[in-house]
Amino acid sequence: MCEVKMTRFKSFQAYLLLCHRIYSCTHCSAHMANHDELLSKPFQGSQRGACLFNLVVNMGCGPAEKQVSQTGWHTVADIYCENCKTTLGGWKYEHAFENNQKSKEDKYIIQLAHMIKNNGWD
Repeated sequence: MCEVKMTRFKSFQAYLLLCHRIYSCTHCSAHMANHDELLSKPFQGSQRGACLFNLVVNMGCGPAEKQVSQTGWHTVADIYCENCKTTLGGWKYEHAFENNQKSKEDKYIIQLAHMIKNNGWD
């Protein structure tokens, strides 16, 4: 896991230090996640492909709502970049009603179109 530094020197609140590969917001370049926090790629966001992350930074959540998906009922909250306030076409899993979906709780889906790769990608 990489170090997270809270800073006022950048336009965003959390800066991922010592991370080899980082995902950032396409719109403002605020750090969003370390590559080590990526859990799965084959997810479908609200409109396009997305990734599932364990831990993210600089992310805000809207109100939680109960929704049904292909994997069952979940309580989810839409997410947005805390820096530029752009909706990221994804959500945070707040609660899973199916026992086989509990592993998704407190995880984040971010749409690929809203992420860029920084630092050390070959």
